[in-house]
Amino acid sequence: VGGPDVVLKASSFSCRLQGISKPPVLSKEGDFVIGGVFSFRPQVRTVEHNYTRQPEPMQCTGRLLLTGLSFARAMEFAIKEINSKQDLLPNITLGYQIHDSCTVIPMAVNAAFQLANGQDAEIVTDASCPKVASVAAIVGDTSSTPSIGMTRVLGLFGIPQVSHLATCSCLSNKQQYPTFFRTVPSDNFQAAALAQLVKYFGWKWIGAVRSDTDYGNSGMASFLRVAEKEGICIEYSVAFVKTDPLRKVKQVAEIIRHSTARVIVAFVQASDLRVLLVQLTKEPQPRLQWIGSESWMLEPDLLNFGLFAEASQTSLVKEFWEDTFGCKLQGEITQMGLEQGVRVCTGSENLSNVNSSFTDTSQMRVVNMVYKATYAIAHALHGVVCNSRQQGLPHCNKSMEVEPTQVKYSKTFLTQFIDFFNNNVFVWKLQFVTVGNYDASQPKGHEFNLSRNISWINGRVPVSVCSESCPPGTRKAAQKGKPVCCYDCVQCGEGEISNYTDSPDCVSCPNEFWPNSQRDKCLPKPIEFLAWDEILGMILTVCAIAGASVVVAVGFVFYRHRTSPIVRANNSELSFLLLFSLTLCFLCSLTFIGRPTESSCILRHTAFGITFVLCISCILVKTIVVLMAFRATLPGTNVMKWFGPPQQRMTVVVFSSVQVLVCILWLVLSPPFPIKNMSHYKERIILECSLGSVSAFWAVLGYIGLLAVLCFVLAFLARKLPDNFNEAKFITFSMLIFCAVWITFIPAYVSSPGKFTVALEIFAILASSFGLMACIYFPKCYIILLKPEQNTKKHLMGKLVLTLINHTNLVGNACTHKHTIFNNLS
Repeated sequence: VGGPDVVLKASSFSCRLQGISKPPVLSKEGDFVIGGVFSFRPQVRTVEHNYTRQPEPMQCTGRLLLTGLSFARAMEFAIKEINSKQDLLPNITLGYQIHDSCTVIPMAVNAAFQLANGQDAEIVTDASCPKVASVAAIVGDTSSTPSIGMTRVLGLFGIPQVSHLATCSCLSNKQQYPTFFRTVPSDNFQAAALAQLVKYFGWKWIGAVRSDTDYGNSGMASFLRVAEKEGICIEYSVAFVKTDPLRKVKQVAEIIRHSTARVIVAFVQASDLRVLLVQLTKEPQPRLQWIGSESWMLEPDLLNFGLFAEASQTSLVKEFWEDTFGCKLQGEITQMGLEQGVRVCTGSENLSNVNSSFTDTSQMRVVNMVYKATYAIAHALHGVVCNSRQQGLPHCNKSMEVEPTQVKYSKTFLTQFIDFFNNNVFVWKLQFVTVGNYDASQPKGHEFNLSRNISWINGRVPVSVCSESCPPGTRKAAQKGKPVCCYDCVQCGEGEISNYTDSPDCVSCPNEFWPNSQRDKCLPKPIEFLAWDEILGMILTVCAIAGASVVVAVGFVFYRHRTSPIVRANNSELSFLLLFSLTLCFLCSLTFIGRPTESSCILRHTAFGITFVLCISCILVKTIVVLMAFRATLPGTNVMKWFGPPQQRMTVVVFSSVQVLVCILWLVLSPPFPIKNMSHYKERIILECSLGSVSAFWAVLGYIGLLAVLCFVLAFLARKLPDNFNEAKFITFSMLIFCAVWITFIPAYVSSPGKFTVALEIFAILASSFGLMACIYFPKCYIILLKPEQNTKKHLMGKLVLTLINHTNLVGNACTHKHTIFNNLS
């Protein structure tokens, strides 16, 4: 039993083009076709869909974008040049199909599908749909966001896409975008270059504006990462696109207008920035310095392609020509136009006199990127369809079916795309001028270079900082809750400096140094001591020398009148010894003036102690002599024979020897020495004599004080003796002055700082010396020089008789007693 054979025959597969195909803006037939996608119109006209009929296709509208036209003509020029070469794709004609993306993703994706599928309405085949695309590769798009949409589609077909201006670093991910290539550096390098530029000019406080697209978000993210490492602070970071509600664009403009940052880094599309600038110019705003990314800051390489030589007669070229020269081409003018006087284009118009974005050479750098992309694709095709020969031209197979993946993996194609590390830096003037460049292939720290000066407004670099730089002498103190670029400048503390701008900390000066008034450098501390050449030192020196001179003069007077009664009555030997010691007292004060040295420190204290003890000892002995002379006249007393001149001299020697012994012990055990006193004053060094042994110093002063008090007591007891003979009352006054001076000296000495301590000690020496000399010798000099009639033995003995009568009640013996007293005193 057999059944009929059943034969199944598969019906033919068909690929039907959905929707209406859109013809390319510019096209040319060829053996191999290269696609191009550029933006010729700035916007898309859409129609509301009611879902009752097939949606109408989107239409590009708006004024012709001359930049897009220049890119397209650059591609045309490159293809024409390649077709004329004999060493590149010989005997093969390249064609092109160039579409308009209108700067939006849907139109870019539509163009990508159209270039991948072709334009046939229906393809019927017994096999599957053809895999060979209508183009070998595609140049475009200009922006990153449309390019991302395109490459997602083209990657499915393995069609290489070469962009001339899509810089988003996200497109470097070959896992997501395996067929995407570009002839422009990615935003990673551009972001690093912009950060170096901002850092170079000291702009630490900036604003950040970006398009809310893949290009803007990715580029700004890269910039912010690098800027943070460079210590740059961002006051605000805002994003928008031109299609946002006007309210949002105005909000962005208000943020910029009211910010304190004067420098703005903008990763925006040109069309987005144009919308923002319109809002910014509606109200007064501070002067801003814009730092632009590649998408809207263009720089030429001074290449001239002669784009309009033998230009094809397309509607774009006609529209460009009519818009540029304000005329109408033949065949395009209407009767109404003629009646309105519209000028007819002659064809002889000269583009060299036209100033537009098409003729602006500042955009030639990016135009050259289109040129490079076209040549890279041509070289890749050459590697696929041409075989090199040993001699002659290579042989190329123009009938070969080339799949896009062959172009993508062509070694020739890949080697055309070297690593692009370079970014140029331009400045907007009447024309673009290259002032520097950023080359990431250079060693770290040498990537950024400015080769010429920049012409700034007002001739000064703009300032954009949250806080002004802290000058040397201050340190930065962070403001709570604000970025690190916002800080207060705090002056360095006592003894601290900072010697460079924006110092985070202050450092202490070495021990013997102190900051200057600006606190930006350490200077040696001034050394302070009582110098000879300063006013105070001069005054004290003059006083000391004057005092010594007066003493010498008094001694001369006493020597001239040494036989006179008043000199003899006051124990002339002790008087001359006292004058000698007073001279030493005045002169020893000079050892306290000048820079302290080891010898001067030893001399000043010991000389002071010994000379004053010698002086007080003489006065003390004189007082004792007066007392004993009058006591010796009383009946039954014979005291003076035990205290004659030898005993008097010995007493002075003994009293003085005690002080000498104390000084010797002082010098042996712990002598005075010079020191640098840096504890009393922080800002200067006091050069002074350390006492060595403080106990020895106070022992010297204490011994002088003890003798002075003893002398005062004895003189006080002798106050009622006869006036003409009695020195006791003058000694009493001199001791009062002496004790008052030194009692006052002690607390003042302890509390006085620096050289004033020394000056106070000198003052005490001079004051007490003058007091002793004035009280003891001036009255006698007054009588000797001005009252010579009183300098007689008769006058001196006159009052003594009355005193003796009162003391003894013996009139008959009075004369005998007075002669005895006079002899004892003399």
